[in-house]
Amino acid sequence: MSMKRILFINFGGLGDEILFLPAIISIKKEFPDSEITLALEKRSSAITKLTDVIDKTLYANIKGRSKYFELLKLLFRIWCGKFDIVISSGSNKFISIFLFLTFIKQKYGYNTGKLSKILLTKAVDLNKNQYAASMYHDLVKPLTDIVTELPVLSIQKKPVIPNSVLIHPGVSKLSVQKGMIKTIPDKEWAKVVEGLADKGKRVYLLGGPDDKDCIETIQKLVPPEKYENMFGKTKNLTELAELISSAETFLCSDSAPLHIAAALGIKTYAIFGSTDDKKLIPPNGTVTPIKAKDCNCPLMPCLWERRQTTCDELSCLNITPEQIVNTLTNS
Repeated sequence: MSMKRILFINFGGLGDEILFLPAIISIKKEFPDSEITLALEKRSSAITKLTDVIDKTLYANIKGRSKYFELLKLLFRIWCGKFDIVISSGSNKFISIFLFLTFIKQKYGYNTGKLSKILLTKAVDLNKNQYAASMYHDLVKPLTDIVTELPVLSIQKKPVIPNSVLIHPGVSKLSVQKGMIKTIPDKEWAKVVEGLADKGKRVYLLGGPDDKDCIETIQKLVPPEKYENMFGKTKNLTELAELISSAETFLCSDSAPLHIAAALGIKTYAIFGSTDDKKLIPPNGTVTPIKAKDCNCPLMPCLWERRQTTCDELSCLNITPEQIVNTLTNS
């Protein structure tokens, strides 16, 4: 069989790219001699540090003012790539038109109506009421019977630190700038760090550049002898993932590190407010969502399905440090 050039298109944050990996992995297993190219946003380029199944990348800044020009440039690069198969996520009706214009022989995307059924080789029914990795994996079912349930990361796992709780408190600055609040305030995180330390846990604090403000707040409020500050000691995403692999327990917000920990099978607790935990954590029991106990908001979970930003009240994030500490230490 001659080598196939296969193009995947998935625009989103780093977490989305991690959740998209099982689909790519299954296709790589089905076509082991294929060349895999992923088209994505530049902000998610670090995904290539976590996997060896992506051979090439194409970038497009589709969130900027020049998104149509960016898509036109991407289309030109796709024409030059001479791909045999294209598989694209996204539920916008424009996707099927874009895939048709690639002139790639085999085109797979979600069913967005009559036009997608005409223009695509196979328009796959979109089922959002499942784990997101499974939702993306549905796209490759017409091409393979292989099922990859979880992302597989190409990293060197570290020995587990006994009695450790690794904490990644932050979320991406982009989500905050867009009005999507998905975690508790920095001062509350400080109380969590101190509370876990007082319960005898070996607490490690980690994060990336987006977490700087939160980490600095914790540093001001918590005595340094109560935790080990690993912020700034990981040079890239690979080192961050390797550090997460050493955790006996991992605590985080709804962010990319959650999906790294889930992929590694680490016992994980994640703060959830406005987003749907059932769609963002695997159904294997390794990840436990921590949610507000007495939230009566009729829209919860609202983000993406009902709203594009979170509300001002944020009753869905009325999660106390005591609740978080007790959840981790009593389970």
